[in-house]
Amino acid sequence: MNFITAVYSFFSVESTAELRRLFEEAALKWNVCGLAIVAPEGFNGTFSCKTEADLLGFQKTLETFGSDKELEFKNSTSEKSPFRDFNVKVRPEIVSLGAPELRPPGKVNFHLKPSEWNRVLKEEKDFVLIDTRNDYEFQLGTFTGAVNPETKKFSEFPAFLEQQKISPDKKILMFCTGGIRCEKGILELQRKGYKNVYQLEGGILKYLAEHPHDEFKGECLVFDERVAVDQELKPTATYTWCPHCGEPADVPVTCRHCETSARVCKNCQTHALRHDTCSKNCRNILERKHSLTQRRTPVHIQKSRL
Repeated sequence: MNFITAVYSFFSVESTAELRRLFEEAALKWNVCGLAIVAPEGFNGTFSCKTEADLLGFQKTLETFGSDKELEFKNSTSEKSPFRDFNVKVRPEIVSLGAPELRPPGKVNFHLKPSEWNRVLKEEKDFVLIDTRNDYEFQLGTFTGAVNPETKKFSEFPAFLEQQKISPDKKILMFCTGGIRCEKGILELQRKGYKNVYQLEGGILKYLAEHPHDEFKGECLVFDERVAVDQELKPTATYTWCPHCGEPADVPVTCRHCETSARVCKNCQTHALRHDTCSKNCRNILERKHSLTQRRTPVHIQKSRL
């Protein structure tokens, strides 16, 4: 069994190099695999341990890394490890909105706990529900009635908001996978003058831990080898990563080159040489064969003149 946790924290980091070193030392001590994103505004990551004791030790270590807020860990389990090793990446932001100047205040900023979120969805009508995630995430699962921004990356979210022309007085609810995108998304709305805006505390992961098979429909994409988690936060049995483009895939195919069973995404299903190959390697082999066939010129046998 593998014990998994997702966590983020916004705080002023004096030295990203030092924070990176602390992460690497903690990962080594507690036998951690996963990915940490470190930036001047804090850290974000998903991590996996083979034992629950190691995970608890690692979590307690993270609480000493400089944040004055209590960390909120979104926990789950998996038979297979979702990571092969441990990496730390230093970036300008821990979530890439393109606005490093936007940082959440120390206090809770209009968070709704999953139970409060559920009450609003079930009892109120006059609100706009926005999914801040990207289009390929939305397609796997979302809350009923949510608006799809149809973005390919989070940095496109401000442009989406500009196009919506939502009344500043409108009540807005927003959500994401684990809460981090909403921490910045709500700040973007607030600096545009929106005051009646709320975010789902802990995101979809915390919601599913408390309210599975309720208002959220489908599965939730996660950015590791699990691909997505179902309503019980178990690794998906439906999706794999598309071998051609890297997006979630659920269309079964049999490879025309090696006869291996695989899955491709709906976009690659319409591509001439992607819809029936199991990997880029097999696709490339068929493309080379196709190219050679196209270049080949017919050989005409002429009768010799007598």
